[in-house]
Amino acid sequence: MSKILGVLGGMGPLASAHFMLRLTLLTPADRDQDHIPSVLWSDPRVPDRTAARLAGGEDPLPMLLRGIAGLKAAGCGAIAIPCNTAHGWHAAMQAATDRPILHIVDATAAELIRLGVAAGPIGVMGTAATLAMRLYQQGLEGRGWSCLMPDATEMAQQVTPAIALVKANRVAEAYAPLAEVAQRLVMRGPGRWCWAAPRSRWGWRPDRLCPFRWRIASMPWRAPRSAGRGARLAEAQSQSQPSVGPLSPRTT
Repeated sequence: MSKILGVLGGMGPLASAHFMLRLTLLTPADRDQDHIPSVLWSDPRVPDRTAARLAGGEDPLPMLLRGIAGLKAAGCGAIAIPCNTAHGWHAAMQAATDRPILHIVDATAAELIRLGVAAGPIGVMGTAATLAMRLYQQGLEGRGWSCLMPDATEMAQQVTPAIALVKANRVAEAYAPLAEVAQRLVMRGPGRWCWAAPRSRWGWRPDRLCPFRWRIASMPWRAPRSAGRGARLAEAQSQSQPSVGPLSPRTT
């Protein structure tokens, strides 16, 4: 099978671009030819996943399957989807193709295991649909972790509006509400953190005062680690925020 990675994106476009940036910067490469061959299918016309799950909106599955078919036709041997909420249709998508579709929650669990994170609370922030579908609750709690999430008021008044701001390219405005909710959740006890929405992760600005210091830890799919790529990791850390990472008071 072809070793070309297909990326089913556009949900939203910024999340897809962020994924491709991290895929490039975290790949141990000394020249162009060392990078992972990939094809990005970024189609923002996919109907809103949250509206489909929570408000009876248009079903996104036909457009998702269209993208999967396009990636297969392009020669992709595996597919990654940098959209948590879209994984609510993972089973239907996988049933429609012979190409393996990586599951973002399984990748997160594998990374927590690799990091040696013991059983206990994990802070999770994401879209209302991602949390309502219990994607992370089912995927992590069965492995010994418990998920600590924003309450209904925090979701309605801060997290969901902040995600909407990021989707509208008003990233800077999303920082304050996300930071406030994250601070409250940390007070409730999680030792590790998971952004269950690539868009919400963009609310964290490296040039703004954050309540935590982050270390690169995981992404939905990435190349194996290798020695001698510290400079690339440092560059990636300066340009992007991680999906999972330890929390500690910011000291810089």
